[in-house]
Amino acid sequence: MKDTFKHKGMRNKLADTVARKGIKNEDVLNAIRKIPRHLFMDSSFEDHAYVDKAFPIAAEQTISQPYTVAFQTELLQIKKNDKVLEIGTGSGYQTAVLLELGARVYSIERQKELFKKTSLFLPKLGYRAKKLIFGDGYKGLEEEAPFDSIIVTAGAPFVPKPLMAQLKIGGRLVIPVGTSSQTMTLYIRKSEKEFEKREFGSFRFVPLLEDKK
Repeated sequence: MKDTFKHKGMRNKLADTVARKGIKNEDVLNAIRKIPRHLFMDSSFEDHAYVDKAFPIAAEQTISQPYTVAFQTELLQIKKNDKVLEIGTGSGYQTAVLLELGARVYSIERQKELFKKTSLFLPKLGYRAKKLIFGDGYKGLEEEAPFDSIIVTAGAPFVPKPLMAQLKIGGRLVIPVGTSSQTMTLYIRKSEKEFEKREFGSFRFVPLLEDKK
């Protein structure tokens, strides 16, 4: 599949849609304008790529709704060279958005099929994360901590303690918390033991899988 002027036009419209829904960060909107989302999906579903909706991908997962990707990314307030941990690589679309913003991205995926596919696919598009890891997102990535930001792209029934511990003081954790539907939650680490918590309404995500071994 190619990336054409038609696709670019569709991306501009998608970015406009996301902006109308309240996303103001121009860097985030520019990432949506730039990243060829249709390439992250099966070619037979290309028509769905620039609609502001989530869509199924491999391993019973979804590529997140562009508005949700933009919303979570905007909450992170990423600056160039920030060290960011992503829990749930999925299709790699959110990873690409983080990389477009100049973040140094470490990403963990629990599904082997998706991990293999995305690990090969992202570099082909010129997106190179610092590390893509097959593993348990609930544990985070202690050996690379602390992180400026942590983003969780699946619904978590609770906030994993290791993720809180691996956040820098001043760092931001964005996580959808809940079971059937999730509340988008932001934690800002104020000190070793103190976190500020903010909630931003209801979203729907696939569940965050835990390693049951």
